[in-house]
Formats: sequence, structure tokens, C-alpha cells
Amino acid sequence: MKAGVRALGIAESFRDDASTLAGVVVRASRVVDGFAFSSCTVGGTDSTDAVIDLVADLGREDARYVLLAGIAPAWFNVLDLHRVHAAVDRPVVSVTFEASTGLEPALREAFDGDALADRLDTYRAQPERHPVTVNEETVYVRSVGLSRDEAADVVRAFTPEGGRPEPLRVARLAARAADRFRDAV
Repeated sequence: MKAGVRALGIAESFRDDASTLAGVVVRASRVVDGFAFSSCTVGGTDSTDAVIDLVADLGREDARYVLLAGIAPAWFNVLDLHRVHAAVDRPVVSVTFEASTGLEPALREAFDGDALADRLDTYRAQPERHPVTVNEETVYVRSVGLSRDEAADVVRAFTPEGGRPEPLRVARLAARAADRFRDAV
């Protein structure tokens, strides 16, 4: 991948009342090239809109890919990757870092009625995740707008070491720093 190709990584810092989302544009050469922040409701259903708004607010059409840390930020505020892809008009890749049998059992424990049905509908509509080996570590990837192989190539291209793609690593650090700043003010 060419050094100037950019990806927008979005990760969260979880708080009891709201989850801070940080968006970071990173070039494949590892140069950080922009930041934006948003939030979504803990236990809510607004994470997809928050991600779409964050991408729009950042206004970086040059970011070729959107990488998301996980699929359910803010205590099961399930992301709709298809909606994000349609709204931002570029490939969307969700990366998780642990093996799992899926979120359905946890969703069933935490919710019931319409709240459960809505989350299950969104969750079940997402692409299957598949393992990707990156620097001798395994991550789990879902993608919309890219084939499985292309998504794996993107994840590897933006992961200089370890298993966490640089846009997601820096976004997580930025979200945590924003929370610390907010707590100090």
C-alpha cells in the first residue's frame, strides 16, 4: 500500500454516562493527519449515527477506509456497518481483538423486549467476522465494501507492530486522553 493512503480509525473510551469516540486519520506511513471527537450513549442505539456524524464533521474525503474498534461500543450500542458504509461512501472495517462466540448471549442477558429485538436485528445483519493473522497475532475482521482478502490487507498495512492497527491504537489513546481532560476540567 502506498505510504500516503489514509485510514480513519474510530475507537472509544467507555464511561458510565457516555462513551467518547475519537476519530484519527493516519497515513499508511504512520503519520497522524487529523482528529475528531464525538460521543454515544451507554446502552443506547445511537453509535451508528455518532460514527456517521464524526466522519462528516471531520470532512476527510481523502481517508480511503474507515476502521472501527469493535462492533458494540458503549455497552452494546451495536453499530450497523452497512449504514455507516452507505453514509460515508467508503469501505468500513470493524476489528476486534478477542476470540468470541458472538454477542447474542450477552445481549440476551442485558436486554429484553424491543431493546433486545432491535439490537439482535442490527447485530445479525452484520457481516460475519473472520480471523486475520497480523504480526503473529490474530484479530477478527468484518468488512463492508471490501472483500475478506482486501480487508485483511488493509488491516495488515496499517498495523506496523502487534495486532492493533495504528489508526485504532491512536484513536483509543485520543479517546482516553479526552476523557481524562474532561474529568480534570
